[in-house]
Amino acid sequence: MNQGVKIVTIGGGSSYTPELMEGFIKRYDELPIREIWLVDVEEGKEKLEIVGKMAQRMWDASGYDVKVHLTLDRKEALKDADFVTTQFRVGLLNARIKDERIPLSYGMAGQETNGAGGIFKAFRTIPVILEIVEDMKQLCPNAWLVNFTNPSGMVTEAVIRYGKWDRVIGLCNVPIGSILAEPKMIGKESKDVIFKFAGLNHFHWHKVYDNSGNDVTSQIIDKMYTEDAGMPANVFKVDFIREQVDQMNMIPCAYHQYYYKEEESLAHLLEEYNDPNKGSRAQQVKATEDELFELYKDPNLDHKPEQLAKRGGAHYSDAACETIASIYANKNTNMVVSTLNRGAVCDLPWDCVVEVSSIINAQGAQPLAFGPMHPAEKGWLQLMKNMELCVCEAAVTGNYGLAVQAFILNPLIRSGATAQKILNELLIAHKKYLPQFKDTIERLEKEGVTIKDDIARELTEKGL
Repeated sequence: MNQGVKIVTIGGGSSYTPELMEGFIKRYDELPIREIWLVDVEEGKEKLEIVGKMAQRMWDASGYDVKVHLTLDRKEALKDADFVTTQFRVGLLNARIKDERIPLSYGMAGQETNGAGGIFKAFRTIPVILEIVEDMKQLCPNAWLVNFTNPSGMVTEAVIRYGKWDRVIGLCNVPIGSILAEPKMIGKESKDVIFKFAGLNHFHWHKVYDNSGNDVTSQIIDKMYTEDAGMPANVFKVDFIREQVDQMNMIPCAYHQYYYKEEESLAHLLEEYNDPNKGSRAQQVKATEDELFELYKDPNLDHKPEQLAKRGGAHYSDAACETIASIYANKNTNMVVSTLNRGAVCDLPWDCVVEVSSIINAQGAQPLAFGPMHPAEKGWLQLMKNMELCVCEAAVTGNYGLAVQAFILNPLIRSGATAQKILNELLIAHKKYLPQFKDTIERLEKEGVTIKDDIARELTEKGL
């Protein structure tokens, strides 16, 4: 790496890419980048060219001599890479629209990483990430894979379990929001407190201590109900039941609202789904993306626009770029990442992936022991992890029975005939990206399975 660092970003045409560039520019003194390759697929070519030109303008404005390369050829980009970051979306936002609208058409949660939509995002994504890993084995066997592609925990699990690639770290921006917001709530700075996170991606809890080791979690809980606790921009805020949070004396992840306050969260999702002026979250994001790419076309724009925060990706660069810098410079930084458990969360198997506070250095992530959970949290954690393992195996094998098992295990999917209708419609809707389920999809087509939601059905019929 002493010749300068080569970074490859797969999904380089994403609207998040300027956030990533900003993070690399801020850290150039400790992470001397030689070249950046942005990779995308044919369907994303136009966006890749737009965001690629903007990325180059950002580097030119920084004064650092870094060349941004654009390509649709993943193998060309990967050769001799030092770090590979992944932020791709198989099927683009149209696939997310179908993930959300099909379950919602039956009155069940439609969300990017939770419920049926999260399961199908994993089904589409895991085969692709495993192909990327195989290319890395041949072209950059010493590189680190830094994954931001959702569902991040399951994707990281598949890379280790089925790709047999341990030089991987999964990331999420959600913990950073808490780390930045919560100390201020009790009159402190981030350097004055210690955070301990444990759980799964989008399903973690954390505790907070002061620098004398005193537990100050309850003080933050007191403030959660009146102040901004760093809730992601893309998550509707519902207050947790106070007595429950007091009992656990841990702060739940924002995404726990889909489970702890399912009734209220589902009502909000359905309200937006039924509002023709809003639509599901993916439809709203698509409108924001269109606005962003119009901004990115401006030849004078050479910095990240404020509108990017609406995408829900705030602090993305803090997670991705700091991880890479910490590995490169052996910084021993305390971060929250998805990594191999190795006993850190003792209520889960040693060899599964967890999201946990870890020390990041040249060896990757060294997870920090959290200790046993209380019965309620332990029960949730074991259920969700085993659901994830079923999803990962089904994504690799295309086993329809395992997909059914995952649906039945998932708390946001009511089991029964309606759940199977949702499963079958999603298989038909995503036929283009689910070759592992080919035989099942052909059977469903012969049985005449159709998609209930008009918008999802129209997208599918257009091949989108």
